[in-house]
Amino acid sequence: MTRPGPSRGSRPPAPPDSLWLYGLHAVRAALANPGRTVLEAVATRNAAQELGLAEPAVRLVDPRELSRLLPPEAVHQGAAIRVRPLPDAELDTLASPATPGAPLVVLDQVTDPHNVGAILRSAAAFGALGLVMTTRNAPRESGVLAKAASGALEAVPIARVVNLARALDTLKDSGWRVIGLEGGAPAALPAFVDGDPLALVFGAEGAGLRELTRKTCDSLARLPTRGSLASLNVSNAVAVALYVAGGGSAGD
Repeated sequence: MTRPGPSRGSRPPAPPDSLWLYGLHAVRAALANPGRTVLEAVATRNAAQELGLAEPAVRLVDPRELSRLLPPEAVHQGAAIRVRPLPDAELDTLASPATPGAPLVVLDQVTDPHNVGAILRSAAAFGALGLVMTTRNAPRESGVLAKAASGALEAVPIARVVNLARALDTLKDSGWRVIGLEGGAPAALPAFVDGDPLALVFGAEGAGLRELTRKTCDSLARLPTRGSLASLNVSNAVAVALYVAGGGSAGD
């Protein structure tokens, strides 16, 4: 699989041709994903056995050699694979047709890969249709993000857009009701859970939603908590919002 070529000027940087994923959950999910191109696999003997891998499909190494291949402080649990990045989802494909009961998560310049990984986990757990992020001021696919996602990177489609306000208009034209989450909103999110397809928009911690993003949303809502949205980590806020949007169920 290939990604767009080198960038110039103000365009976002081109993603790498390959990257290392590590950690048992991330590696297992990537190996099981038919859309993922795996270039090489390395593991300790114990991790290889746990993953059901054997030579020559995996190169057996000791933990110190594995650590030398990866960034400092990578918690690899004895396994890593070098892979091609996944292709981005197309917004039009992701958005149409609008799907009741399967929310879309939209991130307005959330930059921390740990947060985005945790958001992917919640999106997978609560049946979100996909994730929409900006091409700038958002993390690219990486080992850190995949480790935090604990396998969900392989399960949740990600669309990256240059202009978020225009993307929100596309969602609205496709039948989505776009709700921006903001702590000071007068109405709580349950008031908007009425069976319509929902696209839930979250801003970065501290900064919140940008002004144009806020104006482009159909409505603003707050979480039904005793504190403000700002008191929650954005990944926790996404989990709560998806739970509420699903009627208080992950889909029994």
